[in-house]
Amino acid sequence: MKFTQLGRTSLKVSTICYGTWQFGGDWGRFDEREAKEAIRCALDMGINFFDTAQAYGFGVSERVLGDALRGELKSRRDETIIATKGGLRMDGKKLLRDASPEWLRKGVEESLKNLGVSYIDLYQVHWPDLHTAPIETAHALEQMVQEGKIRYIGVSNYDVKQMSEFERVRKIDTLQPPYHLFRRDIEQDVLPHCVENRIGVLVYGPLAHGLLGGQYAAGTKFADDDWRSKSPAFTGGKFERNLAVVGRLKALGETLGLTTAQLALAWVLANPAVDVAIAGARRPQQIEQTAKAADVQLGAKTLAEIETIMQDAVPTGGPTPEGI
Repeated sequence: MKFTQLGRTSLKVSTICYGTWQFGGDWGRFDEREAKEAIRCALDMGINFFDTAQAYGFGVSERVLGDALRGELKSRRDETIIATKGGLRMDGKKLLRDASPEWLRKGVEESLKNLGVSYIDLYQVHWPDLHTAPIETAHALEQMVQEGKIRYIGVSNYDVKQMSEFERVRKIDTLQPPYHLFRRDIEQDVLPHCVENRIGVLVYGPLAHGLLGGQYAAGTKFADDDWRSKSPAFTGGKFERNLAVVGRLKALGETLGLTTAQLALAWVLANPAVDVAIAGARRPQQIEQTAKAADVQLGAKTLAEIETIMQDAVPTGGPTPEGI
């Protein structure tokens, strides 16, 4: 497992981060025992960086992660890096963005309790809140840094303008944006901005939410409680066309002794602006395979072949279930 310094922070993290969105309810049911086994497997593979969020089941994902890592969080806290996110809340059945000082503080306190820790290594604003001034959000988070509740401050799904507004008050330590072979819009200005300002980048969705896992076919059906069952990226002609592209990527990976997922993760990590790729897994076997991508270095020829293959792809993007 390779490790890197996350932006300008002092955090030395594995370049593969274990993500826990799949335990929050948006991906359908999961087996808690198997989930904890997958988290333990991630540790065995050398992963020391774990990402979760208050809104992933509003406590469910954080509690599963905290329980699975209980021993490490007591005996090896400095070596076990926890990132979580806040700034989303439920209003009845509607999910709202709320990065107000009051809700963020409540979120931090709840996350500390759910995770069973005294501080959070990286606390991220989940989505930009257009109804709260960035100055208020930044001041509130900096106050909690001073109190020792969080160590570093990050944002997720912010564009350059939003990051710049936030940084008028407080430097951003990290950005968590979506990034994968079918979604590359952040290459235009977001990633250059992060490089210029030494903002650490941990990307989510590097496997295109399973599309780049290489396991789906045109007839694949997702459970009704899985958000992909309602996503245009996983239905119809776009899905079928991109599956053909995935098939060609799979064939390329096989010539290199790599799975499609390993190839896709290695491609993300080949971008010098990216520090970390977040990979989720429901079962131990999944993270056991994807974690190996950290040690894969793709050559210029392979990267060029991937670019050629992707010319036939249909870009995917737009809101995810969180993207209100």
